[in-house]
Amino acid sequence: MSENQWAAVDRYITDLLVPPDPALEAAIEATAAAGLPPINVAANQGKLLHLLARLQGARSILEVGTLGGYSTIWLARALPVVGRLITLEVDPRHAEVASANIARAGLADVVELRLGPALKTLPQLAAERRGPFDLVFIDADKPSNPDYFAWALKLSHRGSLIIVDNVVRNGAVIDDANRDADIQGVRRLYEALAAEPRVSATAIQTVGSKGYDGFAIALVTADP
Repeated sequence: MSENQWAAVDRYITDLLVPPDPALEAAIEATAAAGLPPINVAANQGKLLHLLARLQGARSILEVGTLGGYSTIWLARALPVVGRLITLEVDPRHAEVASANIARAGLADVVELRLGPALKTLPQLAAERRGPFDLVFIDADKPSNPDYFAWALKLSHRGSLIIVDNVVRNGAVIDDANRDADIQGVRRLYEALAAEPRVSATAIQTVGSKGYDGFAIALVTADP
C-alpha cells in the first residue's frame, strides 16, 4: 500500500466520522498561512485524542508542544465546564498563531498557553502545584521525550493517562545504530517506559495522511 492510499483512507474515515468544523479548519488554514510546519495531528487523530480525554473523564490536561493549537482545540473541547488545559510552547511565533486559533474556537478561558522551553516551564508548574493532570499529551522535540515523560509522571496521579506522539519514526526506531537525535530520544523514551514500574504502557503503529508513525500510551498505575 502506498502513502497515497493511506491518505485516501484517512479522508474516507474523516469524511464519515469527523464532521466539518469551522474553528478547526480555520486553525489549519491559519497555521499554514503563517508558515508553520504541517506536523499537526490529522483530523481523525485529533478526534482520537478528544475521545481518549472524554473516556478518561479528564478535568485537567497538560500538553507539551502547541504548534498552531490544533490538537489543543481537540483536547480542550473534551473538558467539562470546569476543566482547564495548560499547553507549553517554546516558539513565540507558534504561540502567537495558536493563541489566535484557540481564541477563535472560543476556548481562551479554558486554555492557558505558557511560552518558553518546556523543561523550564514544567518545573514551574510543579512549583506552583498546578498538577496533578488527568491527561498529558507530549508532542514536542523528540530528543527531550524521556525528560518530558519524567515530568509528566511527576505531574500525574494514579489513573492519569500519558500519550506521546511520533514514536515510530517511519520504522527507524528499531535501528539502534541510527544516531539521529530524534530516533535516540524516542528509543530512550521506550526504555524509560519499560523501566518505570508505576506505569503500564504500550505503543501503536499508525499509517495515514501523516505517513508511517505511531503513538505510545501509558496509564499511571501507582501514585508518583
